[in-house]
Amino acid sequence: MIEVRRGDELGEDYRRRITAVLVHGFAEDFAFFSSDPRKLTDAFEHMVLLNRFYVALLEGEPAAVASVTAGAQECFAPRWSEIRRHLGAVHGTISHLVLRSQFLGAADENRAGLAEIGFVTTEPGSQGRGVATALMRHILALPDHREFVLRDIKDTNAPALGLYAKLGFTEYQRRPVRFARRAGFTDYVSMRLAQTG
Repeated sequence: MIEVRRGDELGEDYRRRITAVLVHGFAEDFAFFSSDPRKLTDAFEHMVLLNRFYVALLEGEPAAVASVTAGAQECFAPRWSEIRRHLGAVHGTISHLVLRSQFLGAADENRAGLAEIGFVTTEPGSQGRGVATALMRHILALPDHREFVLRDIKDTNAPALGLYAKLGFTEYQRRPVRFARRAGFTDYVSMRLAQTG
């Protein structure tokens, strides 16, 4: 059975497990910081704002996560000292700057009822079991939001793009990636869904 809860409802006991799902799901994107999942989980655990993340639980364990933010809200609050403690003085300082520039910042659009869904990922062992679909449907049913955006999905991420399209999202923007050959994909795709009724 799949249950979806907000991270802060689950409590601090779940913080590390939620972070581990993020780290595994975005290992390729976080490779600059470290290729060691344990070190990344140590470094990032403090910065996850639990009240901004929804978690799909499968048999009580986090199986998929996604952030939901509105307006100027952030889903991460990285602390320089913590990043340096786990990644080293020089690499930690650079990593903190990269985190702030790449993973913080609200959507360009800001209006009542609009929310951004981000950092959607499923634990590898739980893929194909409907957890991402259950998570997304739960988020789309949240009462305070009538419009949702998903920014910067890699154009090679066919499972995610297919799921979002199945849920009614449509593409509204493509942004070419620099150094596409090295990156392994060509465009970042952004999608939106406006609910009526």
